[in-house]
Amino acid sequence: MHKDFKTISIGIAFSPNLRANVFEAARLAKLFSAKLILVHVGDRTPQKEEILTLILEEFPEQITNIDVVWKEGAPVEVILKTCEEYCVDLLILGALKRENLYQYYIGSIARKLTRKAQCSVLLLIKPSVHRIPCNHIVVNGLKDPKTKETVLSSFFVGTLLGANKITIVEEISQQEVHVAVEDDRSLRKATLVKERIKLRENSRVNQILEEVPKDLKPGINVHVQSIFGRRGYSIGHYAQVVRADLLIMNAPTKSGLLDRIFPHDIEYILSELPTDVLIIQ
Repeated sequence: MHKDFKTISIGIAFSPNLRANVFEAARLAKLFSAKLILVHVGDRTPQKEEILTLILEEFPEQITNIDVVWKEGAPVEVILKTCEEYCVDLLILGALKRENLYQYYIGSIARKLTRKAQCSVLLLIKPSVHRIPCNHIVVNGLKDPKTKETVLSSFFVGTLLGANKITIVEEISQQEVHVAVEDDRSLRKATLVKERIKLRENSRVNQILEEVPKDLKPGINVHVQSIFGRRGYSIGHYAQVVRADLLIMNAPTKSGLLDRIFPHDIEYILSELPTDVLIIQ
């Protein structure tokens, strides 16, 4: 079953990117037929209300199912509490890559929210007033209990966004090869082992793809790609190289050993976002 987004929220700051962030959130709310919650952490003033009202009036389509929340306090705590109160399914965080606010949003706020949020999180590095087409989506194909729902959700999201290509990336650790390459013979052996692993992983992913509803597949070119490398870093680098418009990942496990190794996978992506990133909870 894919993840549906019935309530979408975005944290807004009265910065130069306010209009673009609001327009992005409003477009997604329209696409998903969702309720939109705008959250401002800070004081509520007549001037801010007027600015926000003018921006919403400029949006091309009428927005009726929308609430604006004004609260003071610590950003992470306020946003998390608001998400809980409104049963938010998708939290949007606008981020400016390689600008002064980049470290603020991505460094502290987003990392804490992606770990603690009980909903999916969308990180936007290139919010725009005018819609930018989402043509290519890269999705993690990890061997994980959450991957099936993430893959199914990627087709649901891709269909609504009008994507024409979805690439499912299987990140495979080099340690799985178990062959030290020292000469031509060991190189051939390592190559054979890699091919067997690729066949195994492709078979697993293809089983998931068979469960994707047919109405979500038309017009989408599906590709499966195996990559040997470090988890998190490899898929982030791949998404950047192929210039993907959206990278979709599983949410981190929040307990046990996997929680302790979380910084070694998604943290690579958060440290320098390759593109917009959707983390499915």
